[in-house]
Amino acid sequence: MKALVTGSEGFVGRHLTAHLEASGDEVIGVDLVDGIDITDADATQELVAGIAPDVIYHLAGWADVGGSWKAPVPAFRVNAEGTLNVLGAATEAGVERVLAVSSADVYGKVDPAELPLDESSDLRPASPYAASKVAADYLGLQAWLGRGLPVLRVRAFNHLGPGQTDKFVAPALASRIARAERDGGDVLTVGNLTARRDFTDVRDVVRAYRLLMERGEPGEAYNVCSGIDLAVQELADELLAMAKVPLRFETDPDLLRPVDIPVLRGSHDKLTRATGWEPEIAIGQTLADLLEDWRSRISAEA
Repeated sequence: MKALVTGSEGFVGRHLTAHLEASGDEVIGVDLVDGIDITDADATQELVAGIAPDVIYHLAGWADVGGSWKAPVPAFRVNAEGTLNVLGAATEAGVERVLAVSSADVYGKVDPAELPLDESSDLRPASPYAASKVAADYLGLQAWLGRGLPVLRVRAFNHLGPGQTDKFVAPALASRIARAERDGGDVLTVGNLTARRDFTDVRDVVRAYRLLMERGEPGEAYNVCSGIDLAVQELADELLAMAKVPLRFETDPDLLRPVDIPVLRGSHDKLTRATGWEPEIAIGQTLADLLEDWRSRISAEA
């Protein structure tokens, strides 16, 4: 299978590329760092036509939820307009399947009584990022219903693992721990630790993506999640327990978001019924691998 991966140099893109290649697929990766701009419709169409992939895993997009408050227009353009361009190019090129990655943030503000969230849950986006992902999600549905492009929509909940940028809470904490171990200091700055999220190891996530490409139903949306919500405090405490030096938390108001959803937990029942997928990697192993990755990165700094 010849697979095009957009956003191939990102956190998930690198893990997905490795998994696809290990599974025997031919992978062509494209990314903004290569000069590929998916908001350029003509360039995107030319790119896809030239590669002529069997399938497209569309991961490219704006991933910084907090940053979308300061830059809502760029976030929307990349996530919505960029997705529209990729889907249009895929249609013109006769691509067999497209997996379009959205986010659990599309569910937005939910009442605990509504949990776990399934694919029929209401969409209530609470951030500019989430609104852009709702648009991208529905563009995928429209491409299937209106143009017959076989699109599978993925609503990925929080995922973690080695290689992740420190713009997200767990790798941010891991990077601060690694730096404190190297440079000294006893304070870890943190934002809101009370929020509860559904975390999955990125290596389990990319397994789900390939299985969906093989066995999922076009036009359908699928949650990719663990089905368990954990407080950010629990992750922070576990990482702190792995530190090699004594450390304590201190809240930094600059790390607090204008709106933070109290709890998100999903159901992966639909995904499991379609593919047989189950999460396999325990959160403790994920955090240990994440911290070791950041220790390696920090030690390599000049």
